[in-house]
Amino acid sequence: MLELLKNTDKNFFLYLNGMHCSFCDVVMPYLTSFWLWIPLFAWWLYKIYTKHHKRTAIIVVFVTILIIASDQGSVLIKRSVKRYRPTHNTEIGSKVHTVDGYRGGEYGFVSSHAANSFAIATFLFLLMKPRKLFALSLVIYVCLVCYSRIYLGVHYPLDILGGALLGSTLAFVIYKIYHKFFA
Repeated sequence: MLELLKNTDKNFFLYLNGMHCSFCDVVMPYLTSFWLWIPLFAWWLYKIYTKHHKRTAIIVVFVTILIIASDQGSVLIKRSVKRYRPTHNTEIGSKVHTVDGYRGGEYGFVSSHAANSFAIATFLFLLMKPRKLFALSLVIYVCLVCYSRIYLGVHYPLDILGGALLGSTLAFVIYKIYHKFFA
């Protein structure tokens, strides 16, 4: 059963990673970068401020704690599980499409990018009970960041799913703590 899951994950990865084009080769490295998203983060901060005015600073502290927890949690899992990234997998490494030779670190389960982006998006969704545009911005952000990791060849779909579960779970816990003491 485990072997079937691994093979399915590998084959799905190769399918998704194999859908590449020169335009995406230029765009995807930017989508995976923190710096590209700063205008969106600023807009989210503005929306938080307009809704939660006096609690904005404490919300920023909670989001910071959440990002540190999701990032360090994902690193701890990577070091424990030691699942090679597709680019470091000797069985399929030559089949993996990469951009500019980027291969990522040695291990990939769970994706830190997925954990962090899902942590932020889940927390903000719970916090803001957002309207359509805000919710759509969260979904687009998460989808683009996570798909870029597969496109760049550094994560299997299950790495993304593991990161999503870790980030969402931590966001839910941190949100409950915030809500209990500050909402």
